[in-house]
Amino acid sequence: MKSHKILQAPIPMRWVGPLKITGQTLNEKISVPLATYETPLWHSVGRGARVSVLTDGILTSVIDERMTRSILLEADNAMEAHLALQSLMRRQDELNQVVATTSRFARLIDMHSQIVGNLIYLRLEFTTGDASGHNMVTNAADTLIPWILQQYPQLRYSSISANYCSDKKATAVNGILGRGKYVVSEILISRDLCERKLNTTPEKVVELNVRKNLIGTLIAGGVRSANAHYANMLLGFYLATGQDAANIIEGSQGVVHAEVRDDQLYFSCTLPNLIVGSVGNGKGIDFVEENLRRLGCREMREPGENARRLAAICAATVLCGELSLLSAQTNPGELMEAHIRLERP
Repeated sequence: MKSHKILQAPIPMRWVGPLKITGQTLNEKISVPLATYETPLWHSVGRGARVSVLTDGILTSVIDERMTRSILLEADNAMEAHLALQSLMRRQDELNQVVATTSRFARLIDMHSQIVGNLIYLRLEFTTGDASGHNMVTNAADTLIPWILQQYPQLRYSSISANYCSDKKATAVNGILGRGKYVVSEILISRDLCERKLNTTPEKVVELNVRKNLIGTLIAGGVRSANAHYANMLLGFYLATGQDAANIIEGSQGVVHAEVRDDQLYFSCTLPNLIVGSVGNGKGIDFVEENLRRLGCREMREPGENARRLAAICAATVLCGELSLLSAQTNPGELMEAHIRLERP
């Protein structure tokens, strides 16, 4: 077989910031790398970052973490599937002993299931250390299946992946049960800062969030999503840090919530499906390793801590871009004027 050289086509990248981030994962000012062809994104995130350093910072909270793989098994009928599943769900400790043979870091933490006819859709949920964990959980599932079939000979194999995971698809299940890191980023901004740095008011941002992000997405038929452009920041951050860029599909499902609170703007971004890792596939490339190092995500820490740090930084970056764009859209013509000024030669 012929060997093919991997070509690394450069994507424009710039460090933006610093952002001021607080919370249980990090408490510091830090700049972030964004790789994108949509160059106004650097300026948009940069404006949000400049606001953040003039406040108490962007509070980030990693609420939950899990990577999932759903397997598909079959029985002769629904009752056989149900009885086998009832028994299997009580054997998580035994299942974890099997999982432990596949990885030092994978651990089965929960299972959810659906029976459709004679088919069993079993959603296996794992923690995966500092890796995003796609391959780790698939390997664990691949090892679990023959064990399950040996224990329950009335079941048969159908597929290693059943789409109940759900990987790289916009589904309700990920928002409800979680896939990746569940992260919330929040900020409080004074009225004066809103007016001076964002050219808007707290009331205008809150009103537009309801009318655009909530009602607009509702009438469009959005799936568990109410935001302006999470995907922009996620793609730029993912490409710069060696993530699987296709995961912006579920990653961009999230909700912006804003309130006027004591004459300040409370602004938050909830990301229930933020899939990032500081090790694993996509890493090892020189610029990725350097970016992760500069972000402080290649330090010697307990397993999982570097990935949680990376997720918190990513969620804060998303907030900066969301805040800036929504603020711009409260003013007629501001969005297009910025694109013309920044993108046209």
